[in-house]
Formats: sequence, C-alpha cells, structure tokens
Amino acid sequence: MTSSILDSKIFAPLFHSQEMQAVFNDDARVKAYLETEAALARAQAKLGLIPENAARKIDEAASTIQIDMDRLAHDTGTVGYPILGLVRQLVEASGSESGGYVHWGATTQDIMDTASVLQIRDGLELIDRDLKRVEKALIVLAKEHRNTVMAGRTHLQHALPVTFGYKAAVWLDSLRRTQSRLQELRPRVLMAQLWGAAGTLASIGDKAELLTGAVAEELDLVTPDAPWHATRDGFAEVACALALMTGSLSKIALDIMIMCMDEISEVAEPFVKDRGASSTMPQKRNPISCEVIRGCNMGVIKAAGLLMDAQEADFERATGPWHAEWIGLPQAFVLAHCALSQAVFLLEGLEVFPDKMAKNLDISKGLIVAEAAMMALAPHVGRQAAHDIVYEACLEAQSHDCSLYDVLSQNQDVTRYIDQDALVKVLSPSSYLGLSQLIVDRVTAG
Repeated sequence: MTSSILDSKIFAPLFHSQEMQAVFNDDARVKAYLETEAALARAQAKLGLIPENAARKIDEAASTIQIDMDRLAHDTGTVGYPILGLVRQLVEASGSESGGYVHWGATTQDIMDTASVLQIRDGLELIDRDLKRVEKALIVLAKEHRNTVMAGRTHLQHALPVTFGYKAAVWLDSLRRTQSRLQELRPRVLMAQLWGAAGTLASIGDKAELLTGAVAEELDLVTPDAPWHATRDGFAEVACALALMTGSLSKIALDIMIMCMDEISEVAEPFVKDRGASSTMPQKRNPISCEVIRGCNMGVIKAAGLLMDAQEADFERATGPWHAEWIGLPQAFVLAHCALSQAVFLLEGLEVFPDKMAKNLDISKGLIVAEAAMMALAPHVGRQAAHDIVYEACLEAQSHDCSLYDVLSQNQDVTRYIDQDALVKVLSPSSYLGLSQLIVDRVTAG
C-alpha cells in the first residue's frame, strides 16, 4: 500500500513520472551510494592512499553486490542514516582484507551528498530532454500561427489584437530562460562532496588536498573549493529553478485552460477518448493536463520551500534541515518532470481554432481597436482630445449595440481628418498587430 501521490499506482499516469521516479527511488539511491564509494576507492588508490588491489576489489563489489534492502532499512532505522548499513554490506562483499579500506576517511554525508548530485545530474538530463520537446512544440505553434489574429486580453478583458503565434512565442521565451538557468546552475550544483567528518579531511593526511578533486574526476563532477556539508544553496538553487520552470508551464496551462472554456473555445487539449470525461455529465471534456500541470507546480513550489528552509544548517553539520532535503528533492524532480511530461502531451497535440479566435475578436464590434483609432486621430487633434473623442464613441457604440466604425464614420471630428476607406483600415485588427509577428520571428530564430 502507498500513501504518497508519488508512489500511487492509481495516480501514476497523472502525478507521476516513471522515468524520474527511477532516478530517485531506493534502487537508484543505493546505486548512487555504491558508485560514490567505488569512485572514492579508485581515487584513493591512484593517490596511493589505499592498495590498488583493495580498490579493485571494492570497485568490483560495488558493481556486483546485491544489497539486502530489508537489512539496510533496518540498519537505517537504527542508525538514522543509510551509509553505515550499506558500508557493512559492501565490506563483506569486498572480502576481509580489501573490505577494511571501504569508506576510508569519508563521512556519511560525503557519500549521501555526492550520490544526490549524481541523481540530480540524471534528473536534469531528463528535464533537458523534455524541455527541448516543449520548445519544439512551441516553435511549431508560433510559426504556424504567426498571422492567426486573436484578441489579446488584459485583466481578462479584450485589450488589443495579437496573434496566437505571438502568444506561443511569449510562452517559449519564458521557457528559454528556464533552459538557460538549468544550464548555468550545473557548475554550482554538480559538485562532489568528499571532506570527512568536519570538512577538514584530517583523516587523510598529507594528500588530503588532492582527494576531493580526484573523486570528482572519477565521477565527472565539479571540484569544490570548500566543503558544502552545511551550506545548502546548491540544492536550493536547483529546486528553485525547477519551481520557476513549472511556474512558466503553469502560466501556459492557465492561459490554455481559460481559452478552453465553452464561452471562448479557442483551443482544446488533445483529444483522447474518455480523457477529461465526467462521471455524470457526458458532454464534459475537462482540461486535465492543464489541471495536473498547475497541481504539480504547487507541489514543486512547496518542495523548493523545503530546500530553501534547509539552508539553515547549523555549524559544520545540520541537526535536522538536511533531512528535509531527503523529502523535498525527489518530490521537486518527480513533480517537475510530471508537469513537463504533461506539457509535452498538451502542446504537441494542442487543437487550435482560428475561426473561433476570429469570431471572438469581433465580439466587441471593433472596440478592441479603439486605441488604433485614437492613435490615428491623435496627430490631428492631440492625444488627449483623440482619446476623449474615441472614448465617447465607444460608449455610444456600446449603448446602441453597434460597431465602433458605425459611430466614428458619422463623427465629423473624425471624418474631417480620416476618410471612411482609411477608417476601415485603421479599424482592421490585422492592421494593428504591432510587433506581434516580429516577436515570433525573433523568438523562433533563437
């Protein structure tokens, strides 16, 4: 039986990523511990700190051992950490002579932190892979709908005409910043941790200053200049970057969700039989992916908060905040990848309805281009006077349920400067798109 949404078989297709779960589950965690112990032994042998034969035996044992998970769980419950129990089993597998050199001079947190970094690196690879799919899907949408005119909305009301391609380009630009953040943080986050009990590596002796770098080289990680046992900004940074990513995805989901409303119906989630169906209302087609993305975003934000709180680590080794990372880090990655996977499905198959966009654009009967009329009139009478003329025309059009063109074309304060043919062009939404298409071109060329 499971109690967590991350482990639930029922909710697995929604709030779950099997691929990311495989990076952060117990098997992956233990594998990362063993990889770190093996790298430590190989590095120490190269530095002459332990016999080469012992390192070879430890390395072989680490790659072939079948850890007794029940025994490890029992030892972890007793000790409070999993490494002592793991080391005991690795010592036995390495043989009596070589086993004496397992975990030489290291401390529990060295192994656990470095293993977490290995998991983070694998997790970031999955994130990067699917971010590229989202990027590609948005590029396709932006280019295909570069000239698809629709209502731009501010405060949930019609503002000015834009194109749907412009909207997709704005979404894409936000996710490009996410891609940059996730690349830029790697040197700060993907650092080895091998510093010994209090961070001084006193247990190693005269070659201590070489050991951390040697372990980092074995694992293809960055060598830190100082221990980060009790400075946890790296893990907090990666969690916050994931929260920013899911926040960008959640913004897209919310926009699409609203556009899916029956009253708007400008887009729809990809059709899959029974997806979004109601148990009682046969007509329903709920925006499930959007809902899941938004829910995951909230979970990632809370997980990032745990990692932020864990920065308050006391002295040279934390008394409790470190444990909060064990909760928050897997949750941040699994839910972030879940949101990203849903975004891939949503955007690769998004249904777009240009005819409905055009119909909605005309709902206000031309009021959406009132600014265009004001700016066309402003050079002749001044901006404020033009604003007042068009404002009164808007009120009249609304009260008489007629178009803005009908009112302005009968207004002498307008027609003495702008003839009716010119007014038709001024009030055409496609003539007042500003930089919409240029922004599409810039972003999709990036």
